[in-house]
Amino acid sequence: MVFGRAIVWGSAALLVGIAAAQTLDRTGTLDLGFANWRPTLYAYVLWAGCLCWGQVLVRGEQGKRALFVLPAVLFVVSLVVFPLIFGLIIAFSDWNLSSPTGRKFNGLDNLRQMWADPFYWNALRNMIWYMLAIIVEYAIAFGLALLLNSQIRARKFFRVAFLMPLMLSPVAVSWMIGKSMLEPRFGPLARLARFFGVENPSFFESPEMARLVIMALDAWTYIPFMMIMILAGLQAIPKEVQEASRVDGATAWRGFWEVTFPLMLPVSITAILIRIIFKLKLADIIINVTSGGPGGATDSVTSFIFREYRDRSNVGYGTMLAMVYLLLIVIFMTVLMKLVDRWMRPQY
Repeated sequence: MVFGRAIVWGSAALLVGIAAAQTLDRTGTLDLGFANWRPTLYAYVLWAGCLCWGQVLVRGEQGKRALFVLPAVLFVVSLVVFPLIFGLIIAFSDWNLSSPTGRKFNGLDNLRQMWADPFYWNALRNMIWYMLAIIVEYAIAFGLALLLNSQIRARKFFRVAFLMPLMLSPVAVSWMIGKSMLEPRFGPLARLARFFGVENPSFFESPEMARLVIMALDAWTYIPFMMIMILAGLQAIPKEVQEASRVDGATAWRGFWEVTFPLMLPVSITAILIRIIFKLKLADIIINVTSGGPGGATDSVTSFIFREYRDRSNVGYGTMLAMVYLLLIVIFMTVLMKLVDRWMRPQY
């Protein structure tokens, strides 16, 4: 037991010592000659192995049971925690790939630049509009699910047809519709608009119109996802419940509002939450169709950060923007989940 604890704490001390030495070397405090972070990686692998071995030596049979979970946990830590730490180091650095000086620690300068950056705050405001569009998407998805759950002709065909946008990549959607059909000179929709008397049709001239087009493209891609989840929930509702409401004299609208919709709340909330997560990552359609224009009117936070990396090669500032956005997402989703849990609890 003593040996098991000794190897665990000894390997942990070695890991901390090597990581601290490399950190001092990277910051320029000491010149220890480290070429890369591999010594820290090797020390982490050694510590992970000693930790698993120490569990068996110290806890016996319970330690062997822990080995079914512990390696996976350590692997996840290596894939999540270490990149996050390195990301934080980069976020507090002045690192532009076009600069010959390389990366330099600049403290809170990136945060001050972010606070004074109107384009970043504009992207955050745009995200509010994009999030509000989920309400309309949910209403359309629910209506389509009700339609496909009813006894209509060619129901199976329509189910497959409505799912086709979800099968396409958002990049394909942006090029097929945003770049081809909405092209202002030769696109079919522009020609149709000129046929009806519009002289210079442009779908991305005004900020409001461009934002609506992006919302429509994104909605067309992901409404089928919400629809299929709601459809699965509708099919899981026992028919006896709906028949009982009709026997009691409930109209179709009253039966939907007082029976079907309350029973669908858990599925609806799940679909909306997953859709929110997808919406928070919205970037590919914007990058391919408008590149954030006109004047940043269609930028999401993710597309703005991408352009900060690609167009300006500003790795340090872009990483700071990404870290702040990650923090905002964690806070927003945590609060949202708590509110949903508090609201749904009396329903059961």
